[in-house]
Amino acid sequence: MTDKQEEQKIAAIDLGSNSFHMIVAGVDEHGHMRILDKLRESVRLRGGLDKNKNLSEEVRQRALSCLHRFGERIRDFSSADVAAVGTNTLRQTRKARRFLDQAEQALGHPVSVISGREEARLIYLGVSHTLAEDDASRRFVMDIGGGSTELIIGQGFEANHLESLHMGCVSSSQRFFAEGVIDKKSWKRAMTAAKLELMPIQRSYRDIGWDSATGASGTIKSVRKMIQQCELASHGITLENMRELQRRMTDAGHYSRFDIPGLSDERKPVIAGGLAVLMSTFEALDIEEMRVSDGALREGLVYDRIERAQSGDLRAKTVRIMQQRFQVDGLHAAAVRETAEELFDACREEWKLAGDLRELLCWAADLHELGLSVAHNSYHKHGAYLLENLDLAGFSSEEQAWLSLLVRTHRRKLAARFYDDLESDRFKSACYVSVILRIAVLLHRSRAEQALALEAIVPAGRSLSLTFSSAGKKRPLLFADLEEERSYLKVVDFKLRYDSVGH
Repeated sequence: MTDKQEEQKIAAIDLGSNSFHMIVAGVDEHGHMRILDKLRESVRLRGGLDKNKNLSEEVRQRALSCLHRFGERIRDFSSADVAAVGTNTLRQTRKARRFLDQAEQALGHPVSVISGREEARLIYLGVSHTLAEDDASRRFVMDIGGGSTELIIGQGFEANHLESLHMGCVSSSQRFFAEGVIDKKSWKRAMTAAKLELMPIQRSYRDIGWDSATGASGTIKSVRKMIQQCELASHGITLENMRELQRRMTDAGHYSRFDIPGLSDERKPVIAGGLAVLMSTFEALDIEEMRVSDGALREGLVYDRIERAQSGDLRAKTVRIMQQRFQVDGLHAAAVRETAEELFDACREEWKLAGDLRELLCWAADLHELGLSVAHNSYHKHGAYLLENLDLAGFSSEEQAWLSLLVRTHRRKLAARFYDDLESDRFKSACYVSVILRIAVLLHRSRAEQALALEAIVPAGRSLSLTFSSAGKKRPLLFADLEEERSYLKVVDFKLRYDSVGH
């Protein structure tokens, strides 16, 4: 068998605010990547949001048609080899899950939304793998998207400082260059707004410093191409050359009249906003020159999948760090996790639970006492808040929402409203996984190393029957807890039955 035949194929899809991108990469046994195919379509997702953050039907259909075409290319891929993520616009879209369900059907694979900092981490990973420079050097990496701009400082392949700011080429162009008018007043307003966004990080980033600055993705690539084809410089981007581009755009007065070599018709409506963000960043952070990388978010997604296979899942590392940071009792968490796994495996087929939910259940078990670091009273609520709002490296926004939900519902009263943001089928899965975690925690309430042995676990519809060993006769407090739990579960229309051998 040849090396080519042995290559693993990984697809990465970026549902960006301006364009949707997909790359298909071949990965050899040493983890080396080569691009096999690239697809890109201008979807203008950001332009489809109304003032209430609802996605227009026209843009929705355009996006789904694009994903259907992408899906044709990767229909035979295992979902484990496909990474599809949404970014800033989908972070803001109301009822985004409804669109994501349709997107998953069109693509044929799961689609998740990632946080701004997770996006920044992946961008840095993609850029750093494409740079042929000493790993010891400190790098500044910038990516201007349609609705957000990511700024990262790192060394080697490790991102150390991550920021995602609410400014992008589409959002800035819509806000300050309305109707396509380009004048000095608009430039001043756009750059002032960008500098206000940069102000909170300006001093800290300057103090940290870097050895080289690198830009990635559409806006920055377009700026470099214009500089080169206007014969302003042969490589790199400087503030002086960008000011010349700014002058030419202002002289044109409207983006429809731009006649700048290297600027595509597709990029014209959003280039002024992007250039304003880039120039403002150069001025605020004293950047002298920026090179441009071919790697970005898509490549980062591929390398992230490679690293999961070779070095272990970053999400598991993040959970361990969280346990240490918040002084979680690791031995107790491990015991709860083991029982939760046993329950999940027994119920998985009957309740049709997806395999990825097992991972989330285990991580929720690892972190279910996270909130004790805040206060014992209502600690499940504190833990849920932390998991919803902290930046968890490697986790998508939806994965964090699942962890938060499971920790929030692992004890005390339940209510159907906790699951309001989930579609009906997801409500069922979430409720089932909540029940599993609740019972696992309950069985370890005494914090003994071994829970009372389960002789039988029988799921049936929205019910669960547990049979304990004969030792259960000596655990009246456990059965009192189970009786209380049974009343809690009735609220979400779930029946719990229990007994011990010999009763």
